[in-house]
Amino acid sequence: MTSALPYALIATDLDGTLLRAGDTVSRRSYTALATARAAGAHHIIVTGRPVPQVRHVLYSLGYRGLAVCGQGAQLYDAARGRVMHSVALDRDLAEVALGKIEAEIGEVYVAVNRVGVDVEMLMAPGYRMPHPHLATVRVGRRGELWAAPINKVLLQHPELDDDELTRVARGVVGDLVNVTMAGEHTVELQPPGVDKGSGLALAAAELGVEAAATIAFGDMPNDIPMFAWSGRGVAMANAHRELKAVADEITLSNQEDGVAVVLERLFA
Repeated sequence: MTSALPYALIATDLDGTLLRAGDTVSRRSYTALATARAAGAHHIIVTGRPVPQVRHVLYSLGYRGLAVCGQGAQLYDAARGRVMHSVALDRDLAEVALGKIEAEIGEVYVAVNRVGVDVEMLMAPGYRMPHPHLATVRVGRRGELWAAPINKVLLQHPELDDDELTRVARGVVGDLVNVTMAGEHTVELQPPGVDKGSGLALAAAELGVEAAATIAFGDMPNDIPMFAWSGRGVAMANAHRELKAVADEITLSNQEDGVAVVLERLFA
C-alpha cells in the first residue's frame, strides 16, 4: 500500500451516514468508495446492526470486505459469509441491568439481537421497531428473549426521549454494561468494553492498518468511540450534537452524499 494515500482505511457507519432512505447507497457514494479502493484504501463498514440485519446491504454494495457489526460485538467476513469474532452479552447480567433501570424509571420496552448469522431480532410487548423492513419476531413474554445467546439489548421508554433514557440507564448500570444511543428509539445495552471503537480496532489489526491512517464517518453518539480511535472523525450534517462536538470535520448530510464529498476531495 502506498504511503501517498491520504488514509489507508475508511470506516463508515450505515444508517444516517452512508445509507440514504430505504437502505440505499447513492451512485455517487458507491463511485467515491470504489475510487478510494482503487487507490489502495480499505473500506470497512462499522454498524450497530447485527450481521443478519446488514447482509442485504453488503450484497447490494457488492461488499467483500470486513464489517464490524452489532455495535462492535461482531466481526463479519462478507467474502466468506462467516463471523470471525463475536462477543455475547451475559443474559443474567442483562436481566440484572434491566431490573435496576426499571427500579429507577418504571417499565421499559425491550428487544434483543441474538447471536448468529440467520436469526431474527426478538421484540417483547411494547417495543416498536425503528426499521420496520428488517426481520423481527414478536414474543409474548419478556422471558422468551433470553432463550438463546444475545449480543445486545435494545430499550425504549413510553415517556422518556432517547437522550434522557441513555443518561438514566448509563447512570444506573454504566458500571455493568456499555450503554449507548445508536439512533432514533435505539438505546442499547452491550457487553462491557464492547463498542464501535473496539470493533474497528480489531478489524484494522486484521488489515494491518493503524489508527492514525483511519478516517471514520458517523452520525450518532455510538460513533464517538470510533472517532476516538481513528485518526480523523467526520460527522454528517444530520449528526447528533454529541458527535458533532468531538468531530474533526462536519460534512453534508447522508441524503446529500456527505461521505462522497469528503472522499472525492481526498482521493480525487
